[in-house]
This record gives sequence, structure tokens and C-alpha cells, in this order.
Amino acid sequence: MSRIGRMPITIPAGVDVTESGGVVTVKGPKTTLTGSFNKNMSIKIENGAITVARPNDEKKNRSLHGLTRTLIANMVEGVSTGFKKELDINGVGYRAALQGKALTLNVGYSHQVTVDPPEGVAIEVPSPNKIIISGADKQAVGQFASEVRGVRPPEPYKGKGIKYANEVIRRKEGKAGKGGK
Repeated sequence: MSRIGRMPITIPAGVDVTESGGVVTVKGPKTTLTGSFNKNMSIKIENGAITVARPNDEKKNRSLHGLTRTLIANMVEGVSTGFKKELDINGVGYRAALQGKALTLNVGYSHQVTVDPPEGVAIEVPSPNKIIISGADKQAVGQFASEVRGVRPPEPYKGKGIKYANEVIRRKEGKAGKGGK
């Protein structure tokens, strides 16, 4: 039995969950999220908790069991508290700014890079070297944070670039200089 899949999901106060034919709708104080899941997974909502069960131990059903439970748990957490990714910008002259809803990055190119967020994702720039991306959909927040980081990923020699706040960059030593053959 899947250890993740058999754990019940508690529904916090103010969140309403409905399920019909493999489609789960979660309404909360922040927004409403809808997801469709495999019909083999039985999703039951009772006593303020959601449980996911699988019909048998076939490989496909085993792999979908924990995935389905985790996706539903992320939807419940997203509509109640939301998700947040923090990015740091390192480098001389590297900075970020908001222009309307779009994020404008000056990261060492000959031009400014403008990135538009998808629907349901909010951007904050508390300082020119910090970006906070937040939203209810965990996948959308992570995908957009990855796209922003991909504009100028951190390099291993000086650490310049855009990195996640909790990311550790493995540093490399530069040229050895004179010596040897």
C-alpha cells in the first residue's frame, strides 16, 4: 500500500471540496481550483477528510495512488494558504522591477528581459535583488519561477545570476595560474 496515498487529507475551515466522476473542485478563500483525475482512483469526502483508494495492486494504479492524493492535497493547501517561491538576483547591476504585471529583468544582456506571469500567479519585488512569486496553483508557481530562473541561471565561478532563495550553488575554482607544464 502506498504510504502517501493512504494518508487522509484534512479539509481546513473555509474550504469546500466536491467530487463528481473523477473531477475534484476545491473552493477556498483565495480561489477555486479544479482537477480531473483517473477514474480508477476512488475519491471519498467524509467527516472533514478526503481519502483516495485504488481498486487493485496493478503497477499503473499503484503509481497513480500517491500522485492523486498529493495533487488533491496541493489543491487544498493552495486555496487555503497558497504557495510561494523566492528568487535572489546576484551580480553587479543585476536587478528586477515590476512594470504593471510584467517582470522586467536587467541581468547582463544588452537588452531588458520582460516576463509575463500566467493567470493566477502574482509577483512581488520587495527589493531590486529579490523576487517573490506566489499563487494558489503549485505547478504554475513552480513553472513560472523556473522560467524566471532560466533567464540567467547562476554560474559556478562568481555565483552571478538568478537563483532560488534556498538554493546552494556549487562553486568552482578559477584558473590555476602559472605552474606545471
